[in-house]
Amino acid sequence: MLVLLGFAMIAVFMVLIMTKKLTPVLALIIVPTVFGLFAGAGLGIGDMVMDSMKSMTSTAALLMFAIIYFGLMIDVGLFDPLVKFILRKLGNDPAKVVLGTAILAAAVSLDGDGSTTFILTTAAMLPVYLRLKMSPVVLTCVAGLANGTMNILPWGGPTARAATALNLDVNDVFVPMVPSLIVGLLVVLVFAWLLGLQERNRLRTTAPEIWGDVADPSEAFDGGTGRGGSVAAGSGPGSGFGAGRFGFGRNGSTAGKPGTGGGSGVAVLEDPATLVDDHDTAMADTALDPNRSTLRPKLFWFNLGLTVAVMVVLVANIVPLPFVFMVGSAIALLVNFPKVKDQGAQLIAHAPSIVAVVSMVMAAAVLTGVLNGTGMVKAMSEWLVQIIPADMGPFMAIITGLLSIPMTFFMSNDAFYFGVLPVLSETAAHYGVDAVDMARASITGQPFHLQSPLVPAILLLVSLAKVDLGDHHKKVLWRTAVVSVVMLAVGVLTGAIGIG
Repeated sequence: MLVLLGFAMIAVFMVLIMTKKLTPVLALIIVPTVFGLFAGAGLGIGDMVMDSMKSMTSTAALLMFAIIYFGLMIDVGLFDPLVKFILRKLGNDPAKVVLGTAILAAAVSLDGDGSTTFILTTAAMLPVYLRLKMSPVVLTCVAGLANGTMNILPWGGPTARAATALNLDVNDVFVPMVPSLIVGLLVVLVFAWLLGLQERNRLRTTAPEIWGDVADPSEAFDGGTGRGGSVAAGSGPGSGFGAGRFGFGRNGSTAGKPGTGGGSGVAVLEDPATLVDDHDTAMADTALDPNRSTLRPKLFWFNLGLTVAVMVVLVANIVPLPFVFMVGSAIALLVNFPKVKDQGAQLIAHAPSIVAVVSMVMAAAVLTGVLNGTGMVKAMSEWLVQIIPADMGPFMAIITGLLSIPMTFFMSNDAFYFGVLPVLSETAAHYGVDAVDMARASITGQPFHLQSPLVPAILLLVSLAKVDLGDHHKKVLWRTAVVSVVMLAVGVLTGAIGIG
């Protein structure tokens, strides 16, 4: 009975959130409560939930103050010089442009919010792609790769979910996976450079079936970008791109020198510094608006030093992670915004992100509490032990890592980490595989997961870049699968992911 109730509870939970009948927070509270009562928990269900919630308070605190810290660093302009530096160094070389896109997306991904990363990366880089006549699909591919790889950061969500679901310290899950993260990012940069070389060669030869013909491919492309403006791709029925502040529309109106036959050749920029001007215009009214009131340019070196210190303490694991971000956020707020009113405004500005993530973590206490308190997880794992070949048991962590690639693509992180992972972990325990190994393996599928149509951020990315999701998937999916497998392999080789 407990096995049937357990699998039924997970199935109902997954269906409700995947069909968007309930938000994850409501599903995490309502579904386990109903099934827990059917399992005979009675009034004891409250104690089950509260016992589970005690282990989640540190994770909730980590997420809250990490969001505040990195959101604050974006507001005060810590990343602005990096964006401008990248744009100045790009020139008109497509290979450098694509590599710069990967670096920028990875840097902005430090705030743990995919939507913010994609908005800022697209706003900064799409005008460059359009001016150079590069394919926006390359932009979405590289941005998706970088953000997906960085998504295993403890404040990004999946790592916190895995730790929460298995009652682990999030720091114990993440820190040993740092080598996997670094190697994963290196693979992303390699992919970005190779994609850039492909773009360079394609633009050099100018494929007529895609870009059309031009009378003089070496002619400079003078189309401008601006608020509600457009970039010319030649007059006629070709593939023009209009680029507004955030509206990048195909077949946009022409501006600048007219082309012939609607095509485009290799664009040549007279002065790479003009990219920075385009950046400033495109960033108006965004989190990287060069005129925003929260900028603190005089405190740049202080904020950079503070961020480096926070990262060093994080990796050294000498102080609990939540406390590191608590102190870091407090210092950053005090120095950058001495006035109490401004400090309150900053906290309020990031409140929506905080509430969305922290409420989910606390609501997860209901599901994990019921699974453990009623004995469902134990019963389900014992049943799985009976059907899994004994010789495969010691490799459960590796199996979980491989399963996380497709499973997190077709289901949400909430469904996988709170519904599936606890069962797999309890099963693995029978073969001597620790829960922390299972948690680390389970997050390696995140680069692939971030490309799922179930992830709102990726839909935002392709929408901003006016790219078809199918075209994005053709270019990105096999690359993200490679990154995920490499991260899993590095985890095994370094001992972060053990074998029973």
